[in-house]
Amino acid sequence: MAMEIQEKLLKFKYHIILALVLSIVLISVIVLAPSFLTILAYFWPLFLSTALFLVTVLFFGKTSAPASADSSPSAEGLLDYVAGHHGHHPAVELVQPHHPHHEASVETAKSESE
Repeated sequence: MAMEIQEKLLKFKYHIILALVLSIVLISVIVLAPSFLTILAYFWPLFLSTALFLVTVLFFGKTSAPASADSSPSAEGLLDYVAGHHGHHPAVELVQPHHPHHEASVETAKSESE
């Protein structure tokens, strides 16, 4: 009878070892890990700021008017400028540095475009 029990236990040898290892790991995590209140006390500013940000996003999402399907011409010009399709914009001339050689090339470009 004792041999039959040993044979049955040997069939489940790996299962028993795995259950023991998992139990030891689980117990050590429970004992060694910080408590939930410790984690909450450490991260409460992060949780609070995230919650306030989400509430603000929801508030402005509900109260602001939806964007129109067609964009205004000024927005299209801004998008073209950001995308690199500069063309001839007066704002570009304000940003460029003023050098004697550069001013001559700008005047040449203006006379050619007219």
